Amino acid sequence: IQPGIVDWKKVNDKESFKKLGGAMKKLENCNYCVELAQKLKFSVVGIGGEDIHQGNKTLTLAVVWQLMRAYTLSVLQKLAGSAKPIEDKEIVEWANHTLEVGKKDSRISSFKDSTIQTSIPIIDIVDVIKPGSIKYDLVIMAPSTDEDLMSNAKYAVSMCRKIGARVYALPEDLKEGKHKMVMTVFACLMARSIGKK
Repeated sequence: IQPGIVDWKKVNDKESFKKLGGAMKKLENCNYCVELAQKLKFSVVGIGGEDIHQGNKTLTLAVVWQLMRAYTLSVLQKLAGSAKPIEDKEIVEWANHTLEVGKKDSRISSFKDSTIQTSIPIIDIVDVIKPGSIKYDLVIMAPSTDEDLMSNAKYAVSMCRKIGARVYALPEDLKEGKHKMVMTVFACLMARSIGKK
């Protein structure tokens, strides 16, 4: 995410975990992770190394999600050759421009847009990036049940990966409209689109 940010002298290796005081060495690593997250300007209020060490799922995932977002946006920034970080608004604008250029009817207003739960905007973008890759006879164009939404979401994620987009969101994230994970899908598609030029 940010090369050179880790001072490897502060990181305890696996061998130190086996010695007396190994649990303290693990905790030191967890505390260092939180320290690095603060340097990266992540929101870690109320999160300590002890939370990660004890396996607090919610707080650990909060840090992991921010890592995934920062990584995705840093890759996108490098591919775009931009000096400033890419913002969500720019990704939404790219998505709508891509859909328009590809003569697709779907559009999104934000990553919280309920149409994303149908997965159709994502499926359409995949088809614009790699024309002919989508078999629209497998897409439920007017999904009305949870099963329909999940079917489209599975197909969307599968096709994103098939065209080389490094998507790590799950179909459930699309179906449930988890806007933070939805953003990473669009960002990965944007990175794939920029990277193919």
